[in-house]
Amino acid sequence: MSSREDVGQVVELARYPVKSLGGERLTSARITAAGVAGDRSWAVYTEDGGIGSGKTTRRFRRIDGLLALRAHLDDGEVPLVVLPDGREHRADDPAAGQTLSTLLGRPLRLRRQTSIPHHDESPIHLITTAAVRKLEGLLGEPVDIARFRANIVLEVEGDDFIEDAWQGRHLTIGDQVELCIGPGMPRCVMVGLPQPCAGLGSDTRLLKLLGRVHQVRFGLQASVVRGGTVQRGDLAVLRPRPAR
Repeated sequence: MSSREDVGQVVELARYPVKSLGGERLTSARITAAGVAGDRSWAVYTEDGGIGSGKTTRRFRRIDGLLALRAHLDDGEVPLVVLPDGREHRADDPAAGQTLSTLLGRPLRLRRQTSIPHHDESPIHLITTAAVRKLEGLLGEPVDIARFRANIVLEVEGDDFIEDAWQGRHLTIGDQVELCIGPGMPRCVMVGLPQPCAGLGSDTRLLKLLGRVHQVRFGLQASVVRGGTVQRGDLAVLRPRPAR
């Protein structure tokens, strides 16, 4: 194997300033050790301290309706939460929590991340178009990448889960950023939930399909070796496995 492989290029960048709300597409993104700057930096919290999500676990609490909302950063570190009617609230405004509580029918508040991380598995989540085409072939119809809420989408040739072979290797993107590729990203009910903010309805088939063909995994987890700025169009280069 050569010392490097040009595997594709960045075609989508996204961040989700508030966990489990709709997010925003970016033309460039600053990558830090914690992931895309501003990504999942805030969350909706329940009365018992749980983090609002599409599922219930030790950390997370399912709150139906979150994906009807979206959030974006407006020249700062505090997200603006956009309601279905278009109204916006700053996340640090107490009125935002009161409005969400009324809208979603339970006591809620918005809070910045502290010691408990908001990310499900890893700071960076990436998918490839090759894997998306594989799913589309199995399903027999187009699959919207918005369902997977990835930070980075790489345009890669083929139609298979070719990124499985990248695990344990380093991926450089553009001139600055280097990622360590981890295991596949475990999927949950989130991939099939309706996302009104993205124009998507409910679809339970995807999770069942991934369970049948790919151990309920899609995309890759990644950690940050070297931060910097990534832009759409940047080349992604796969490096050899680091020597032990």
